[in-house]
Amino acid sequence: MKLAVVGGGSTYTPELIDGFARLRDTLPIEELVLVDPAADRLELVGGLARRIFAKQDHAGRITTTSDLDAGVADADAVLLQLRVGGQAARDQDETWPLECGCVGQETTGAGGLAKALRTVPVVLDIAERVRRTNPDAWIIDFTNPVGIVTRALLQAGHKAVGLCNVAIGFQRKFARLLEVEPGQVHLDHVGLNHLTWELGVRLGGPDGENVLPKLLAEHGDTIADDLRMDPRIVDRLGVVPSYYLRYFYAHDEVVRELGTKPSRAAEVAAMEKELLAMYGDPALDEKPELLAKRGGAFYSEAAVDLAASLLGNGGSPVQVVNTYNNGTLRFLPDDAVIEVQARVGHDGATPLAVPALDPLYAGLIANVTAYEDLALEAALRGGRDRVFKALLAHPLIGQFEYAEGLTDRLIAHNREHLAWA
Repeated sequence: MKLAVVGGGSTYTPELIDGFARLRDTLPIEELVLVDPAADRLELVGGLARRIFAKQDHAGRITTTSDLDAGVADADAVLLQLRVGGQAARDQDETWPLECGCVGQETTGAGGLAKALRTVPVVLDIAERVRRTNPDAWIIDFTNPVGIVTRALLQAGHKAVGLCNVAIGFQRKFARLLEVEPGQVHLDHVGLNHLTWELGVRLGGPDGENVLPKLLAEHGDTIADDLRMDPRIVDRLGVVPSYYLRYFYAHDEVVRELGTKPSRAAEVAAMEKELLAMYGDPALDEKPELLAKRGGAFYSEAAVDLAASLLGNGGSPVQVVNTYNNGTLRFLPDDAVIEVQARVGHDGATPLAVPALDPLYAGLIANVTAYEDLALEAALRGGRDRVFKALLAHPLIGQFEYAEGLTDRLIAHNREHLAWA
């Protein structure tokens, strides 16, 4: 089995490598190719990756290349973990929206749109090259904004599934609080990427006992603290929102907070510099503890599980993924991409049935889906007017003057990445 990781020079990659090494029985990789145009980073990450495999006695071969076509040739699956423009572009995404009084964040709001505009054309080019080389390969997208990127891939006819680590993070946290094995925890996870709620927490499987009321009664304050939300929000909702809902439920508070400290991108850039220095140490043969602060916790386990299922090598039969709606949420079009529990196998992902949603959740999901429609149109076709309409449609923006100002700023800060600008 051959896997390719596009964006393999990311500082995330040792987390992925560690999962591949530990879970080799689930996903028996014979060859792993790390693909990245940044040759200096790739050399450091590739060296550590080989040492991790060697320490854990993994027989698989790890190679590195800056040649995308060569790297993905004959791959059974291709994992995408890109950041077009790097942390510098992310820093801009997180700062210029604040000038208009709007949240600055890399996956939602104006910053999220900027990332989508930079990313979608690049991902589609990569996917076309994968299809020319190996049309049977699965594409697993971890590149944000996952929902929009996955929808672009699916609409272009690619064999693609989107992946996020939010759900597996909740599963692990709830398992610790319940003092059970993670595999015993099943989430009623519903929504869009980075716009989800845990409507139930079931023990033993999709039809198991819902212990969410017990969790909230005994650990509600702890859960709210992890989300950085007022406990009253979780208490009143009676469900667990993704921490990305904080940008919606406490928008103005977050804007004030972001204006008083360095951007997350600046923090991560400093962390990455330190991590890359560590990766260059020939004595290091395991992922460093600092990597846990970088983000992406449990990403490797989710990626292994998904790849194993798609490639017919076992894996969990039910997983949280991003895929076509296809009637699951009846208030959305079939070609909307949702993030829910799905049955995953060699034919792809089929969402499990979801009960009718409370309008409190359905309304916001429908609104953000409409924004994503317009965002994808802007990413595919370009143009100031399309960017403006997407921004105006976003529930975190929604005012003419804000959308006008943000449109000008977005284009000014991303001109080098936008062919039409």
